[in-house]
Amino acid sequence: MSEYRVYLVEDEENLGEVIRAYMEKEGWQVTHFTDGKVAYDHISEPPHLWILDIMLPGMDGYQLLKAIKSEADTPVIFISARDKDLDRVLGLELGSDDYLAKPFLPEELLIRAKKLLNRVYPPEVQEEDAIELNGYVIDPKSRTVHDGEELIELTTKEMDLVILLSSNLGNALSREAIIEYVWGSDYFGSERAVDDVVRRVRKKLPRIHVETLYGYGYRVLSS
Repeated sequence: MSEYRVYLVEDEENLGEVIRAYMEKEGWQVTHFTDGKVAYDHISEPPHLWILDIMLPGMDGYQLLKAIKSEADTPVIFISARDKDLDRVLGLELGSDDYLAKPFLPEELLIRAKKLLNRVYPPEVQEEDAIELNGYVIDPKSRTVHDGEELIELTTKEMDLVILLSSNLGNALSREAIIEYVWGSDYFGSERAVDDVVRRVRKKLPRIHVETLYGYGYRVLSS
């Protein structure tokens, strides 16, 4: 999934609009609320992610977080300029999934949001239809890749990576999401293993452009 819906609750209008602009560049739908009570009125229409400031007019972030988690287990990122240790502990106790202290770079919030969303909503993989990509035919069902009549020999993990990336064309996939699919949730090794498999796939399938997203992960474009 790449088109996420985000509810951003931030009473600093300038900061909220900057954050919204960054997220909309990712293709996400962002609704910006400047009042906690107004945001509360939309709990029955849950997004994929809430981003909550703590100090809000109408209803503070703690009250809003309690209400959100009582309705559904939607992921929440807390942001605050107050005592970061106290707010982090209270936020976690109430069910927040991440915490970011102000001031912060919008890029950092975006990276944290991507990682959280990829964890909560793992990338979907097409297991039925063959995928044609830059002259290669990738068949997830038979787990084969052909270049014309030639069968490209891939290891199990190389094949897993190719299926995952080609089934999510244009979508940014974090290293955590790739590890979850290729190695499984019980993997405790280094994320460098992902980079090694990507390097081998690039060598064996040079016409597939695996784009590096520095500090985050990878994606494949359709051309």
